[in-house]
Amino acid sequence: MGRYCVGMIVKYGGNAMKSPELRRGVARELAALRREMPVVVVHGGGPAIERELQARGARSRFVDGLRVTSPDVMDIVEMALCKLNKELSQDLGNAVGLMGRDSDLLRGTLLDPVRLGRVGEVRHVNTDLLRTLLGAGITPVVGCVAVADDGDALNVNADTAAGAVAGAMGEGVLFLTDVDGVYRQYPDPQSLAPTLTRAEVQGGIRDGWIAGGMLPKVGAALSALEAGAPFAIIASGMRPGTVEAAARGQAGTRLLP
Repeated sequence: MGRYCVGMIVKYGGNAMKSPELRRGVARELAALRREMPVVVVHGGGPAIERELQARGARSRFVDGLRVTSPDVMDIVEMALCKLNKELSQDLGNAVGLMGRDSDLLRGTLLDPVRLGRVGEVRHVNTDLLRTLLGAGITPVVGCVAVADDGDALNVNADTAAGAVAGAMGEGVLFLTDVDGVYRQYPDPQSLAPTLTRAEVQGGIRDGWIAGGMLPKVGAALSALEAGAPFAIIASGMRPGTVEAAARGQAGTRLLP
């Protein structure tokens, strides 16, 4: 596998899936990347969920950036993500779409049932299933719905789900987003940080140059590092060629322990 790492977890979602053309473009890049290393794709699907909620006259409410998920909303979230999961697997080819219910792939616990409803966090990943599929040359595509001890579904933030998978497997993780990485003085392109340590990230949060929408992304990256991932990369999913360049260390911001 040469200059590449052993394998990579790729978090794929948000703006990178807003149009079928962009979605398929990223899928082509992921297909090229997996010729060089094993890849596990973990995805969310906010736009798809929002469309299904609106079609059914349901409204979204967010607390601390997380979608408040009643049992009825959870049903819609799971339905939307299951459909998207199969579409992404089809785009990628030689892939299988999985959700947390499949062979107990993602087991989770409720975060704050009073305030958030069925929103959870992953506490166990069935890495044996993922490694078995990778060993057979099949790419797992994992939707961010976990299963709780009560057997019901949990809505899990895709960034944190990808971080949990990366930590459990001991592999690096690439978070595809709508910016090129972490900036010390956003949006000055010259201030893009190619690498950051945990201490530098914590300092950036304290000093305010890491803020807003970047906070949950670096939070998920730090959680992945703490769980055992050797590195985490934040890079754009909007620019052609970014996936392979990020894997080579030539794009995005690489966060290190």
